[in-house]
Amino acid sequence: MEELKVKPVIAANTVSYEKKPTAAAQVNRKKKAAGGWRRFFQTYNILPGLLFFVLWELFSRINETAKLFNPRFLPAPTVLLAEGWELAKTGIITDSIVASTVRILLGFVIGSIVAVALGVVMSKYKTIERWFSPILNLVGPIPALALLPLFIIWFGIGEFPKVLLIAWTTFIPVLVYTMDGFKSVPSTLIRSALSLGATERQVFMRVMLPSAIPNFLVGAQVSLGLSFSALIVSEMMGASSGLGYIIVDARNYFKITNMFVAIILIGLEYSLLSYLLKLVERRATSWRKGGLRDAIEK
Repeated sequence: MEELKVKPVIAANTVSYEKKPTAAAQVNRKKKAAGGWRRFFQTYNILPGLLFFVLWELFSRINETAKLFNPRFLPAPTVLLAEGWELAKTGIITDSIVASTVRILLGFVIGSIVAVALGVVMSKYKTIERWFSPILNLVGPIPALALLPLFIIWFGIGEFPKVLLIAWTTFIPVLVYTMDGFKSVPSTLIRSALSLGATERQVFMRVMLPSAIPNFLVGAQVSLGLSFSALIVSEMMGASSGLGYIIVDARNYFKITNMFVAIILIGLEYSLLSYLLKLVERRATSWRKGGLRDAIEK
């Protein structure tokens, strides 16, 4: 007998159904996307800056029509963007940003290191503090603009007086905040560490230094803005490159757009360095809790 061959029967009307997301899933997906953008803008604080430039653009366009004052005195951000692109093609902006960044970083780092070192010594030895405090109180309030002509006479118009002026401007605020940080360390912490057998070096590295770091970073934030002021002043009075030099050159030839481009670049560079300092502060003081934000449960 011949074997019967049974063939599998496949239904012709078989239809595969794809599972469609529910309405709740779609809403949750949209909420996650919106929350991601919201976190991005909140983290980098971009929205206020964007709103500022939008309002500036609207006001400049209205001024071009209403003629409230000469439109050349306040060009729109789109005009500045086009002018900045043309300047970038020539290489002037790149060279100026590099020159200004090198100066500000060198002066800021040198001033901070010297301030921290002197702050440690003055906090430890009262005799040194007694001798140095009157001198610092005398020369500390002197603005950078008053010292720059002397620095140029003493050291010329090279890079050294510019870096020295920035370092001096950084030095005073960092020193004051560092000393305040060391003096505000609770004495109970120091006595507890000594009673547990810690050496003087261990007390300084494990107790005093971590307690003083927040104050030092606050002083660094304060001195950063002052350092930029010293940078621009020094570049405006004796330099052949830098963002301050662009402002002076634009003033001499009445190039208002170039002046605004340099001013915006100064603000952007300061914002970037300030943001990096805040990141360092967040990492270095992650242990620190307190204030209204930590008191309220979310």
